[in-house]
Amino acid sequence: MKRYRRLLIGLYSLFAGLVLAGCTNNPEEKRTPGDIIDDNALEFVIEREIKASDEGFKGAHLVTTVYDGLVLLLGEVPSAALKEKATEVSESLYKVDPDKVYNYLTVGGPISLLARTNDSYISGKVKTRLMTAREVPASKVKVVTQNGVVYLLGKITPNDAELVVAETRKTFGVQKIVKVFDYLPETIEDPMLD
Repeated sequence: MKRYRRLLIGLYSLFAGLVLAGCTNNPEEKRTPGDIIDDNALEFVIEREIKASDEGFKGAHLVTTVYDGLVLLLGEVPSAALKEKATEVSESLYKVDPDKVYNYLTVGGPISLLARTNDSYISGKVKTRLMTAREVPASKVKVVTQNGVVYLLGKITPNDAELVVAETRKTFGVQKIVKVFDYLPETIEDPMLD
């Protein structure tokens, strides 16, 4: 029993070490676990501050997504004034670049639970398609779906963006694609070559 337990602990430790090494040492993937934690914390802070800024947000459906500094606001709010207020609150926060806040909130009542479930299903299908497609930088793109519209976030080159969009279009159920990309140069010059 003790031998089995030690073997199990050893395997879990090895697996955890490999996963963490893959997260931090992959030259193609520049996002670190710290970046992911920062994005998740910022999502929480933005949503909390928006809801605290006005009583009208209590009945609203807000979806806040942060990816590499890009802030995406989705969902439904009761009025155009609240939509504008959500942008103002987001842009005023520390660690938020006002030029990288994208407000796609719609004015109206919250969408149904069935529609939200369908959105999750579409996001899953898009992510799977991107991960299995050759030469598509799936790890550099975040996929969020709201009411059948797929939002693609990330810091990638224009050529990579075209590949991602082309694969996303092949997914059944996608009504529209919105690109929220921070474009990188196509080639990165190596200072050692100069």
